[in-house]
Amino acid sequence: MSKHTILALVGSLRAESHNRKLAEAIQLNAPENVEVQIHDSLGNIPFYNEDIDVEGQVPAAAAALRAAAADADTLLLVTPEHNGTMPASLKNAIDWLSRPYGAGALAGKPTAVVGTAFGQFGGVWAQDEARKAVGIAGAKVLEDVKLAIPGSMIRFAELHPKDDAEVVEQIKGIFEPLTAVQDEEEEEVAA
Repeated sequence: MSKHTILALVGSLRAESHNRKLAEAIQLNAPENVEVQIHDSLGNIPFYNEDIDVEGQVPAAAAALRAAAADADTLLLVTPEHNGTMPASLKNAIDWLSRPYGAGALAGKPTAVVGTAFGQFGGVWAQDEARKAVGIAGAKVLEDVKLAIPGSMIRFAELHPKDDAEVVEQIKGIFEPLTAVQDEEEEEVAA
């Protein structure tokens, strides 16, 4: 089997974000045949505007995001919850990746959503909104990948998610469905 590449897009722009740390924990716990790449430039991408999405004029950060997403086997959105929904930076990334319509980097791309938030449900509203948005944008939403960790402000105040045994165990459970699509495709090609 070939190496499976997962591109993680973290919705929080804060350097010490709990969701950034969750993405790092996912990266550290990836199986040997999986490489998790955390994309760092969501804060540098201008809001989507069709006037600047012109061949040869696409902002460098948006072009880099599109290229990274196109090269990845799977996308993993790691989102906090801002006022009951996903942050604008993540929605903006989805908008850039959905263009050109029908042929953007999201078209048919297996995509999952996870995250952590302060509230008692761990950001499930934001995760549901992100799944809805990427699905409408053309991604193949992996509905069976679920990870919503509540109480992030308290739980991770002094503990990195990579050092939380319960979180690490939950992380290990997301890799099989994240890579199953590629494994199925490789089996079909070999048959």
